[in-house]
Amino acid sequence: MSLRKMFVVGAAVVALGVAAGAAMAQTSAQKATIDAAKAQGVVGEQADGFLGIRTSGADPALQAAVTTTNAARREAYAASARQAGTTPDVAGARMFESQLMPRIATGQWYRNSAGQWVQR
Repeated sequence: MSLRKMFVVGAAVVALGVAAGAAMAQTSAQKATIDAAKAQGVVGEQADGFLGIRTSGADPALQAAVTTTNAARREAYAASARQAGTTPDVAGARMFESQLMPRIATGQWYRNSAGQWVQR
């Protein structure tokens, strides 16, 4: 196996571990709150690997769920970055590209790397 292939496989394994760690930090109620907000267009994934709230005046429970999820992701990206020898910013962007972006459902919103909210 080439060095490049080994790096890609290793990065994919780390990315899956990051996703699992962030998911475990959420309660089922928080996940349901975020999923409903995504379906309504209130919350979306961002190119930096974090969730963003698209509209002002979001419910405090939603804000708390997003904050909790983003804190878990921040820790997971830092751990992933240490293992991969990169920065947490790069790890978050890679997670968005490889794991989060492909899972965004039609009709949901995401913020691209230019900072624009785009509906899929």
